[in-house]
Amino acid sequence: MHYVITGSLGHTGKPITEGLINAGHTVTVVTSKAENTAAIEALGAKAAVGSVTNADFVRDAFAGADAVYLLIPSNWGVTNWRGFQNEIADNYIAAIKAHDIRFSVLLSSVGAHMGNGAGPVDGLHDAEQKLSQVAGLNNLFLRPSYFMYNLLSMIGMVKGAGIMGSNFGTDTVILTHTDDIADVALQALLNLDFTGNRVQYIASDERTGPEIARVLGEAVGKPETPWIVFEDEQSRQGMLQAGINEEIANNYTKLGEAMRTGEMQADFLANKPAHYGKIKLEDFAKNEFAPAFGA
Repeated sequence: MHYVITGSLGHTGKPITEGLINAGHTVTVVTSKAENTAAIEALGAKAAVGSVTNADFVRDAFAGADAVYLLIPSNWGVTNWRGFQNEIADNYIAAIKAHDIRFSVLLSSVGAHMGNGAGPVDGLHDAEQKLSQVAGLNNLFLRPSYFMYNLLSMIGMVKGAGIMGSNFGTDTVILTHTDDIADVALQALLNLDFTGNRVQYIASDERTGPEIARVLGEAVGKPETPWIVFEDEQSRQGMLQAGINEEIANNYTKLGEAMRTGEMQADFLANKPAHYGKIKLEDFAKNEFAPAFGA
């Protein structure tokens, strides 16, 4: 089987690529950076270097694929985030149709059921809907929750103000580690036993905001670190002051609001996975947060 993996050798792309190659399959890894070519080839894969905003490049990169792993990359400079996400989804779909590919695994998100009001996840809702309409294509929509590695962005807050927080966290926060996403995605790509359009939720742990602050604080010698729930406008202004553009700040504020009100997790809670992943918050705190804090 031949697979195309988008997202380069990122948090999920690398372990998925390694797993597929170890199982005897061939893999093309799509990357925007030529300097990644050597690392991709060292794994035994082929590198396709270009931008996924280029429809012709995507079509050529998807040639010969039996299945594709789809990831819509972040772009911190966009002024129309949903439009950017839709452009890439359209390019993926055009390439899938051009080569009559029959299986796709999309890295989507909790909250994709909403359609509106989930910030950056709204574009993933669109991608799911569009892929669902491709005749003959079997789709698996992976919906993880809040990535543990996003908590690394709070290191500056801990060092500068002695706190952690966001505009959510009063109730339980569903956490997902990218290693657990990669495990699920790899198994799905190896099996290719999904048909039609299927949603699969992925979670690794559940903690309240104060519990997150305590566990991460303990890992860096600051067990008293509190979790502060900010007002939406406070959160937005904080991001703007940190240099994040208005489009991104507005979208992440909406995301936090949807998490705080529970809309984001509503469909997840109605369809919870039978088993959670292997990486717990304590593992992340010890192996990733603490080393990054000390770096």
